[in-house]
Amino acid sequence: MRRITIALSIGALLLGAVGSGSALAKHDPGHGKGKGKKHGTPSMSVFASGFNNPRGLTFGPDRNLYVAEGGLGGTHSSASDPCPQVHGGAAPYFGSTNDPVLGGRISKVDSHGAVSTVVSALPSSQTSPALGNLVSGVSSVAFVGRTLYGLLAGAGCSHGVPTVPNGVFRVSANGSWTMIADLSAYLVAHPQAVVNDEDFEPDGTWYSMTSLGGALYPMDSNQGNLARVTPSGKTSQVLDFTASVGHVVPTAIIPVGSGHGKGHGKGHHGRGFAHKGGHPAFYIGNLGVFGPPDGATPNETVWKLTGEKLRVQASGLEQVLGLARLKGSLYALEMSTTPGGPTPGTGAIVRVGKHGALTTIVSGLVFPTGMTAGPDGALYVSEQGFGFPAGQGRVIRVTVH
Repeated sequence: MRRITIALSIGALLLGAVGSGSALAKHDPGHGKGKGKKHGTPSMSVFASGFNNPRGLTFGPDRNLYVAEGGLGGTHSSASDPCPQVHGGAAPYFGSTNDPVLGGRISKVDSHGAVSTVVSALPSSQTSPALGNLVSGVSSVAFVGRTLYGLLAGAGCSHGVPTVPNGVFRVSANGSWTMIADLSAYLVAHPQAVVNDEDFEPDGTWYSMTSLGGALYPMDSNQGNLARVTPSGKTSQVLDFTASVGHVVPTAIIPVGSGHGKGHGKGHHGRGFAHKGGHPAFYIGNLGVFGPPDGATPNETVWKLTGEKLRVQASGLEQVLGLARLKGSLYALEMSTTPGGPTPGTGAIVRVGKHGALTTIVSGLVFPTGMTAGPDGALYVSEQGFGFPAGQGRVIRVTVH
């Protein structure tokens, strides 16, 4: 059976993982995925903990780490609202609005691992009990200059949050937030070319967002749509993935020139264009579908997108939820490495070589959900990002030599 949203994908597998926690992941020499440059053994440690379903993360201009949190769901059934419902077993969703306990939030982590709340009581929702009450809320964070923006994936009427759509919001210094782009309405105005009716989500599953050249680029996994949003809220379409590569479930996006360390541009603050005055360029990874259609071997992809042209950068990955560039190398985060469906404790970080060679450097992660490169030359990964009790999410720091 095909499951195309993150929430739908994990299902009953989480029931055995909830509350179990995980040991710290281990270095992996590569499992024969490919050959690349010689690197030292990575070292790993828990950088921060106490998160509720942590997802995307990024470093701000203040060098603090900002973490998007899905929250803890809600109790308001979407079935009671007069709007189109999510298709498939995830319905009805149950959502919360302005709830300081259940709501999504954005947290800030300083260089010592101390966690503080930037904004809270944001919308959060969860799937039906039949699908494991899997939570969505704030899915991604990004900066334009010194201003913080967040992306909502768990809002909208079909998710039991009838008064707040999925969208991009701006965060003020006092902890308040303002919606600048209604992405639920955007999807209505930009219907996908190829519709997968089995578990279609009217409000989408806006899982990732990056910034480049003074604009934001949110990406919807469910309907396969990449948009451009200016700080004033002007929204336009960049690409409908279903029109060019079909139903691939895009989940991770970074500018080509993003990252930290020698040989890189300045994060997400201006570089990443194919050439001066040219089209913006991104790396994009995908989750793929589950069940028999997924086959028995890893078959997900990292593309390079320039304008509207997609070119395969690497293939043979599995369930990609994050991308990062660090010290001249591109890294992909695999939520799980088992084709057909996710398995707890099989998440991995893979180095992607210039010619598509893949080398696994870390394995054993439990449902990792986001990754970014730090100004200190390390990778930071959200882990235990689905299905764990309140406060069980954490961020892992991985040094790559």
